[in-house]
Amino acid sequence: MFDEGKFVEEAVKKLKEEVKGKAIIAVSGGVDSSVAAKIGSMALGENLVAVYVDTGLMRKNESREVESLFKEMPLKFVKVDAEERFLQALKGVVDPEEKRKIIGELFIKIFEEVAEKEKAEYLIQGTIAPDWIESGGGLRDTIKSHHNVGGLPSILKLKIVEPLRDLYKDEVRKVAKYLRLKVAERQPFPGPGLAIRIIGEVTKERLEIIREACHIVEEEIEKEVAKGMEKPWQYFAVLLPVRSVGVHGDRRAYGYTIVVRSVASIDAMTASFSHLPYHLLERISIRITNEIKGINRIVYDITNKPPATIEWE
Repeated sequence: MFDEGKFVEEAVKKLKEEVKGKAIIAVSGGVDSSVAAKIGSMALGENLVAVYVDTGLMRKNESREVESLFKEMPLKFVKVDAEERFLQALKGVVDPEEKRKIIGELFIKIFEEVAEKEKAEYLIQGTIAPDWIESGGGLRDTIKSHHNVGGLPSILKLKIVEPLRDLYKDEVRKVAKYLRLKVAERQPFPGPGLAIRIIGEVTKERLEIIREACHIVEEEIEKEVAKGMEKPWQYFAVLLPVRSVGVHGDRRAYGYTIVVRSVASIDAMTASFSHLPYHLLERISIRITNEIKGINRIVYDITNKPPATIEWE
């Protein structure tokens, strides 16, 4: 049986032994990186710098929430505004594996730049077991390259340290609760951010659409959870690159399609689609089509994992 207290004690001890000097930690505000940051701060104290890269691919209000979270921890916090760099790097790119690898390599480049300023030799990441399992290697097929594993360049200037590498998401949540982190039950959000919730090329216009759509999905589902509905594991929107004919008022409209995705899972290795009530799906549909220009059709994904993955890319 997994013992959270024992894991934290051993992880802190191992980090003290492994990291000889200063380290930076990549943080996103998610449960994985937050747990890794907390354990890192317990082990390294002032020798740890938390680095948050605002890629422009984040959810609505996310950057503000991340800053607030890490300013409560006893470690140095550095925010890097890199939206233009990421949008430029992703220009014209449609292949999901290429997206993930571009994002992973640019993340590392930025971390190396910060590490050079901070005179740090180590990079701590919140990598967990599903990340490296799905990224392939050896006899494992590549399902999708996670940016912190399969997206890493072949030559690194920093030494990678992954204190959560052998944990699954349910175990990470238990550790987060043990550490009294308020993000313990936060739903997962992919490292490449909204880039992989846009099928096709990532543009500023499409980012604004999917950011608002994801916000509406989250807001409406969380309202229902507050009324007593069981909280899904993960829930979000996906923007498809296809258009269909619709009607706005009495005029013809030719707009994009949004997919709503909500799943139940324990460890993210398998998942089943959520049986959301129809009145909730209708509310989501009405809000998205009324509030977001250019969207005229909403569909609900009823596919389990496998055969699908949780995210679309």
